[in-house]
Amino acid sequence: MKTFTFTLGGIHPEENKISEHSPVERLEIPGQLFVPITQHLGAPAKVLVNKGDQVKTGQLIARGEAFISANIHAPGTGKVSKIDVHPDQSGYRKTMVVIDVDETEVWEDGIDTGTSIIRSIPYAKEEIIQKIKEMGIVGLGGATFPTHVKLMIPDGKKVETLIINGVECEPYLTSDHRVMLERAEEMLVGVQILMKGLGVNRAVIGIEKNKPDAIAHLSTMAAGFPGIEVAPLMVKYPQGAEKQLIKSILNREVPSGKLPLDVGCVVSNAGTALAVYEAVQKNKPLIERVVTVTGKNVKHPCNLLVRVGTPIQALIDKAGGLPENSGKVISGGPMMGKALNTLEAPVTKGTSGILVMQQGESLRKEVQNCIRCAKCTQVCPMGLEPYLLAQEAKLEKWDMAEADKVMDCIECGSCLYTCPSGRPLLDYIRVGKSKVGNIIRTRKN
Repeated sequence: MKTFTFTLGGIHPEENKISEHSPVERLEIPGQLFVPITQHLGAPAKVLVNKGDQVKTGQLIARGEAFISANIHAPGTGKVSKIDVHPDQSGYRKTMVVIDVDETEVWEDGIDTGTSIIRSIPYAKEEIIQKIKEMGIVGLGGATFPTHVKLMIPDGKKVETLIINGVECEPYLTSDHRVMLERAEEMLVGVQILMKGLGVNRAVIGIEKNKPDAIAHLSTMAAGFPGIEVAPLMVKYPQGAEKQLIKSILNREVPSGKLPLDVGCVVSNAGTALAVYEAVQKNKPLIERVVTVTGKNVKHPCNLLVRVGTPIQALIDKAGGLPENSGKVISGGPMMGKALNTLEAPVTKGTSGILVMQQGESLRKEVQNCIRCAKCTQVCPMGLEPYLLAQEAKLEKWDMAEADKVMDCIECGSCLYTCPSGRPLLDYIRVGKSKVGNIIRTRKN
């Protein structure tokens, strides 16, 4: 079977897919849920409940009123004990709805909690987009961009192909892998729904060849779904990034400052397709997701179906507790994930994994002088010069950083990974992106 990949840059970190053979387990709902009102890219949702209110599972508790925002629903049944600030995964205290969970769960009317699979899609394009919006569906690959907005194609733009991202190129993470194996039919119906919402007749599911079971299973299943095909991909990081995936599958390059729409496609995550199925076919909002809990010293690496708002400590406890030699706990994978400073932070819609790193492997190299080896430039999948962008950010040369396309950086960490001098390239570039982004927004206003 022919395999594909992108051509510019990329690296091959150790895969460490420790939990790939661990079936998804449902984690028990904790006694308290801490539900952030911002779990998506865009404006925070507006809280609709008050302290003391009784809420049902799946009830709308915060509405996304801005164009780019998303609804938030109660992930459990219980009483709203408070609406207050609480540490999130960034370490900052953010507004959250705190729910004291009842012993008996009561679902909001109209939500189908059955296990039967519904393949017929009797909805028009506009109805699909509206249902996805109502159910608060966002991209589950990490960016958490509201899915309904992706389906609202502007006048003058034409989409030909839907790409489903089943790459999961981050080391350690296996949540999408398990979804593709265990929920394939529902996911494929979700792909059909997205196709109908976009008005396209072709969808391609990209999966790296380190998941041969998922490639084989979905290839067989997709035969019963017209217009859907599976594209096996060579293993290379960061192939799961939108622009690299488009290059790998369609051999099209998204120009600097442009979007996948500009080359005729939309990219959505495999887990998102499952969430879309549940939203449209079952009227089920996005209140839970599969999270990988893993690490070389974790006693029971696993994939857990977790309610949003669950404290991360509960996931680590389920996996056997925090090993004694733990140096860092990361939300996400080791390349693009963020270190946590508290395990009280809750799971959100964008939490794909919890990685516990050993003390030794969590330490950064001692920073040394740049030796001008150009390795960071060679591996950059966006064709940038990371050493230069980092220096410009360090010296606060924002105009130069903008001219050298700092905003094109996808923050994949390939430069940091390959730097023999241990220089904090990505840290500086992130600062540069933040500053230049603010300058650009101010200029437009």
